[in-house]
Amino acid sequence: MERIKVGLIVNPISGLGGPIGYKGTDDPKIVTKAIKMGYKPKSPLRAVEALKVLRDLPIVIYTYSGLMGEKSAKISRIEYKIVGRPASVRTTYRDTINAAKTMLKLKLPLIIFSGGDGTAANIVDAVDLKIPVVGIPAGVKMYSGVFAVSPRAAGALAREYLTRKLPLIEEEVLDISEEDYRRDVLNLKLYGYLKVPYVPEILQGEKQPSSLNEKDAMDGIAKYVVEEMNEETCYVLGPGLTVRAIADALGVEKTLLGFDVVRKGRIIVKDASEASLLSISEKCRRLKLILSPLGGSGFLIGRGNLQLTPRVLRKIGKDNIIIVATQRKLRNLKKLLIDTGDAELDRELTGYYRVITGYREELIFKVASV
Repeated sequence: MERIKVGLIVNPISGLGGPIGYKGTDDPKIVTKAIKMGYKPKSPLRAVEALKVLRDLPIVIYTYSGLMGEKSAKISRIEYKIVGRPASVRTTYRDTINAAKTMLKLKLPLIIFSGGDGTAANIVDAVDLKIPVVGIPAGVKMYSGVFAVSPRAAGALAREYLTRKLPLIEEEVLDISEEDYRRDVLNLKLYGYLKVPYVPEILQGEKQPSSLNEKDAMDGIAKYVVEEMNEETCYVLGPGLTVRAIADALGVEKTLLGFDVVRKGRIIVKDASEASLLSISEKCRRLKLILSPLGGSGFLIGRGNLQLTPRVLRKIGKDNIIIVATQRKLRNLKKLLIDTGDAELDRELTGYYRVITGYREELIFKVASV
């Protein structure tokens, strides 16, 4: 039987900046800092999860050496062929572009890549709409529509395409400047398009920003949350406009795209990292987490909030998670999604939650793992 050739590109540094509170890994200094702090690349292991779904198919993985794909294919016990090497031990965006161009020359039917929005943008530069792709979610920034909802879902999507030849759609790749992102400015721009196999329940969908027309609903949510706050409790305020409205009601300045901790109406930790959240959990008698899901994809945990590592979430506990969202944001969502990277924790956190949608208004909504 003829083997199916599939390309694999892993951005090994993708997602490294998340737990330490940085908004990406484009800056090499951030990668160095994360590694010195003991954080290890997770993108290659996310690729392994996806590849395991393909293990029984007659495929050959075409990939770059080392952490750019070889290691993931080897761990997955899938036949592979090395078609190139990164320029140095520390990979850069140029290695991603070169790998994708190599796979374009080889006329491979599909590229699977593990990374975030920056990796997707690199692949746009290299192959444009010439080869279908499947994105494994592994980055800090993942607002584009080319990613599956989880690594296993990415493997399932690739499998369906390779065995059934699913229809293809052109999905948006959204670009955001990390410099702006770190300055707390969320300015999404359309970078380009990539062709993706179409199974809507498997693709995460691109981010839909909150509308300023929802200000009244956000203000109502904020008023309700503030009225219910306890002075002896520390509150971790997550990213987004809906949560920022709570900070506005408290009279404090919120980090729009990061995590701040408030107690007795004032900020005690600003733009918190995993380490600072763990530290404050030891100092506070009780810790509550206030989150709002991403519009469009419905992700509550696992997209844009990698500071919430499994260790942090276990310290906080399921019963101390407060979800806020306008009814407009929830309108097209059947459930909210979590992807902590820890299957056992995902199971612990799933279930039905109260979602505050306005002043003394609540809905019961399902939270599911991907």
